Amino acid sequence: MKIKVEKPTDEQVAEMTRHPTWSAGESVFDWEYDSEETCYVLEGEVMVTTEGGEVVQFGVGDMVTFPKGLKCVWNVKKPIRKHYKFG
Repeated sequence: MKIKVEKPTDEQVAEMTRHPTWSAGESVFDWEYDSEETCYVLEGEVMVTTEGGEVVQFGVGDMVTFPKGLKCVWNVKKPIRKHYKFG
């Protein structure tokens, strides 16, 4: 299962800003995705390590898609704030 990180188009950013935001301070925690999640990072820096050992880093301005069923560990290096949507 691959995490996709990309630079979004202006249209994608406009669409993502219609969705709720989530934020967290510097922390490390386990996470599992019950459905696909796409997020657009407004602030912060994160390193995610998947159950299979893949390490993915992302931050401000990135659009990230996490596949359904992914199990991983989030390491929030700088406090994060993001728009997110499921499905």
